[in-house]
Amino acid sequence: MQHVEHFHGLPVLTVPPYTPATELPDAGSVAWRLCTGPYSSDEDYEDYWDRFISTVELERVRALVLGHGAHYMPDQALIDLSSRLVGLEALFLNDLEDDEEMISSIGQPDLAPLLAAFPGLRELAVRGGDGLDFPVTGHAGLRSLRIESGGLPPEAAEHIAAADLPSLERIELWLGEEDYGGGTTVEQLAPLLAGERKPALRHLGLQNSPIQDELAAAIASAPVVPRLTSLSLSMGTLSDEGAEALLHGQPLTHLKELDLSHHFLSEAMMLRIWTALEPAGVRVNLYGRNDREYDDWDDDEESGGGGRYIAVAE
Repeated sequence: MQHVEHFHGLPVLTVPPYTPATELPDAGSVAWRLCTGPYSSDEDYEDYWDRFISTVELERVRALVLGHGAHYMPDQALIDLSSRLVGLEALFLNDLEDDEEMISSIGQPDLAPLLAAFPGLRELAVRGGDGLDFPVTGHAGLRSLRIESGGLPPEAAEHIAAADLPSLERIELWLGEEDYGGGTTVEQLAPLLAGERKPALRHLGLQNSPIQDELAAAIASAPVVPRLTSLSLSMGTLSDEGAEALLHGQPLTHLKELDLSHHFLSEAMMLRIWTALEPAGVRVNLYGRNDREYDDWDDDEESGGGGRYIAVAE
């Protein structure tokens, strides 16, 4: 995992240590990344945070990226500033690299209080799933939701699938492995696949999953698919079985993009997908074929799927 360089269409600027306000750009022109730690600053985080909120015009801040140091800050500290962060449109929680903390151990809060405090939020990105929950009945303004996880708690995935998010256009869920807190089933995602409660959805990403073939089979007949412009089943264990289900399911030729990168497809299946979709104008991403000992794969239970693996776990 790497730090984001752009967020919400804005360049990310890490708030530097000990820098006077006169050297900072317009508050609405960048996504402000708050980060202290072994590779950025030895400044005490509370002093760093206090200096940021006292020198930057918070009313004009559009996007915040919380990195190392900020992930230890109580969520209430951010919620308490909601009356000043009136223009906040985008929030990235826990922008941490692997050498700062492994994704499987990044702790997360109950997201409901944050979403309630910021009704104007348009984009929410979260890295890490340990302890994550999403007991949110709805949020009128959220347009983009991305959760990067080596193991998304099934209850959280189920709550997200069931939430009323009428403005949501993009959703990207890294489901992850059961050993790292994952284990979401197709049944738990049923409201999302049915197209319920998210009428504006145009991009669906169900990624980084060990049940990618099952997801592909469900998507082959999912009511949400005809309204999509892009679909991602990347980063997981997709094999010829799942791809076969996609090809025999409802048409995908209306999509602008189909992302299947990091897959376990045979060359013959890759050719079939290209032949079926590329002439119709669909951009198909088949980068990252994992063909290690492909012919020797054995998908029995003892072998754990014959060596197939997701892209991000720990």
